[in-house]
Amino acid sequence: MKTYLVTGGAGFIGSNFVKYMLEKYDDISIINLDKLTYAGNLENLDSVKDDKNYTFVHGDICDSTLVEKIFADHDIDYVVNFAAESHVDRSIREPEVFVKTNILGTVTLLNAAKNAWADGDSFKSGKKFLQVATDEVYGALGSTGFFTETTPLNPHSPYSASKASADLVVKSYYDTYKMPINITRCSNNYGPYQFPEKLIPLMINNCLNHKKLPIYGDGLNVRDWLYVEDHCKAIDIVINKGVLGEVYNVGGHNERTNIQIIETVIDYINKNVDSSVDRSLMEFVEDRKGHDRRYAIDPAKIKAELGWEPETCFEDGIVLTIEWYVKNKKWMENVTSGAYQNYYNEYYKGI
Repeated sequence: MKTYLVTGGAGFIGSNFVKYMLEKYDDISIINLDKLTYAGNLENLDSVKDDKNYTFVHGDICDSTLVEKIFADHDIDYVVNFAAESHVDRSIREPEVFVKTNILGTVTLLNAAKNAWADGDSFKSGKKFLQVATDEVYGALGSTGFFTETTPLNPHSPYSASKASADLVVKSYYDTYKMPINITRCSNNYGPYQFPEKLIPLMINNCLNHKKLPIYGDGLNVRDWLYVEDHCKAIDIVINKGVLGEVYNVGGHNERTNIQIIETVIDYINKNVDSSVDRSLMEFVEDRKGHDRRYAIDPAKIKAELGWEPETCFEDGIVLTIEWYVKNKKWMENVTSGAYQNYYNEYYKGI
């Protein structure tokens, strides 16, 4: 039985990955290490909490004593590092938090894995450290072209700079120690269980509650959107088939402006859920500092080498996503109370 240490497994992508893997495989065990900050939610994992192959550990990836104990108590085969501070606005206000978690936390995990997996001057077979990264490390694109794995890193926010730094540290462990690693860099994810500070669930929640829909700048920033389950499948494939030391870009060729996303959400809810939702709720606000204009991923490498490609087109995925949030209003109410409400009020005062 293979054992996975999944960090940040109570977050949006992490929880979807944990459930996807436990549903797909009977012969694996998953240890989920999560600090449970405001975006981590054990309610996301209610369906697997009693699974005999699942264990939750409450803790911080920066806690070297705890991380080393997990490796001492379990024969970890794979580390899948989702754990990260990820909201760009927060990184602009509190960059030191992002440096600590995203860089130093990654180093803590790498050191524990390296020490546990060392076999003389090499490493035990069948081990791998997978760093889940982001397309934001590449910076911004013009109106044409795509990010490839050889695009120079050019991050523009403290968040993306901390993620780029972590990527380079992970790569250095391969170059220096020949530690078995892969790095995946994915475009914007959407789907169930995403914390409503992010664009799509925020707009869905505000539409359902007839709140203003804040739009940064002119709303024409472009992102490449990927349904979260397709991302989970890509990570699974890279873990099992990825060439050691390689980076794989994961994207969907689903480019949309922020305004297009918001209008899609409004139109669907207005037609199928609440006919009183109106586009007049859209309200332009001051643009984010260092706001990248366009991201777009070229997934040609992962498709050619590993056979992965997205299975969910945006038109289907966005409907699945909106319907999930509509059917799970209680979940939304739970996560938008307390810490999130304070956060929301801080960033969108008066909207």
